[in-house]
Amino acid sequence: MISDETKRKLRELNLDEMVDILKIQGDDQPLYTTMTFDERITLAIDSLYQCKNNKRSNRLMKQARFRFADADVNSIYYANRGLDKNQIIELSTCQYMRNNYSVVLNGFTGSGKTFLACALGKAACRQLYRVRYIRVPELLELRAEAALQGKGISKLVSKFSNYHLLILDEWLLQELSDEDVRFIFELTEKRYDCHSTIFCTQYKVSDWHTRLGGGTVADAILDRIVHKSIRIDTGSMNMREHFSEKTLL
Repeated sequence: MISDETKRKLRELNLDEMVDILKIQGDDQPLYTTMTFDERITLAIDSLYQCKNNKRSNRLMKQARFRFADADVNSIYYANRGLDKNQIIELSTCQYMRNNYSVVLNGFTGSGKTFLACALGKAACRQLYRVRYIRVPELLELRAEAALQGKGISKLVSKFSNYHLLILDEWLLQELSDEDVRFIFELTEKRYDCHSTIFCTQYKVSDWHTRLGGGTVADAILDRIVHKSIRIDTGSMNMREHFSEKTLL
């Protein structure tokens, strides 16, 4: 049984979990009394490591501001959607992020793009990557507000370029001003070959150039996205209708 002074020191070191772990080990349980000191300390450190990582990943999930907080790779619906389950599982390992690839989720309204993106984002949080979800219209509102400040736009670009994974929902849904397009270029330039982005869009990549206003800036944005991206068609099934019908049955 550890002393109160030892407990105080552990808590002062922000190791509250270790107090609980050692208390469990201190109880008269056959599992621990038959273990060697090295085995017990290894088990205690492994438990502490897991507790700390769980707390950190939960904190990262909250900071990511996912639209669907309950999204999870294990709860993705695959039947009649044309999704490759093995591909989704592979993406959940975050290898594409380590290779600085992006993901384009293309599909009709309600086809589950956002849910899938949030599920992949949560998988990244579990591996302790910094993730942020945001709708592009909201991001452009932030750009407009930042334009009223001295160096507001450069600060905004820096902020969103530093996330390990950025999820841009409703990509190219609205018409863009020249200022919006230049902002998007700066953001994609900062993130290119350095961090990953998930684009959720109703438009095929072949339509992006026009949606970005055409011209050399649109060329530059596409060049920084399409050559290192994984494209997934989420299909035409309306998942909202599907699950509402199942609820009524």
